[in-house]
Amino acid sequence: MREPTREPVTDADEAALVARARRGDPAAFDALVRRHLPGALVAAERLLGDRSDAEDLVQDAFLRALDRLPLLDPNRSFGPWFFTLLRNQGINQLRARKVRQTEPEPFDAASSDALPDEEMERTEVRERFDAALSALTPRQREIVMLFEVEGWKGLEIAEHLGLTPENVRWHLHQAKKSLRVALAPLRDEGDS
Repeated sequence: MREPTREPVTDADEAALVARARRGDPAAFDALVRRHLPGALVAAERLLGDRSDAEDLVQDAFLRALDRLPLLDPNRSFGPWFFTLLRNQGINQLRARKVRQTEPEPFDAASSDALPDEEMERTEVRERFDAALSALTPRQREIVMLFEVEGWKGLEIAEHLGLTPENVRWHLHQAKKSLRVALAPLRDEGDS
């Protein structure tokens, strides 16, 4: 399978393609697929560890995206929404794989479940992180998600978003700086 090349994307171009795809234009959805296919294959292979499984996951994720396209918030970019969908589908696939590959636990094995206070602390940290992430600009949030969650390199992000690598580094630096400030109370609480 030949790797498609990434085309520079602007938010306006992508929004127009999404609008056309919602109206049933197959060429518009095909353009969205071509733009996001290379990154989707990389992300899926990193998640699943197998090229064949990754290709199946990407195909299923694009079909699901087409099916759920009417649910996409018009103010949200297709790319991050799609990659969230892809990642969630991949995680579900990994969980299903784990269920099938279970081994019996010894009777006296300690529970791996978190204690209620640990679970509450994790929930609080997750809520604070989500709030800090949502306070970023949409561009910064997208760059952070692609870099930190999807594992993309700065150059890949620059090509994907139609930015210079320097601009990506600047956005990433500003986003991390904002996140550090917003999450500083968590570090302070951990020290006490």
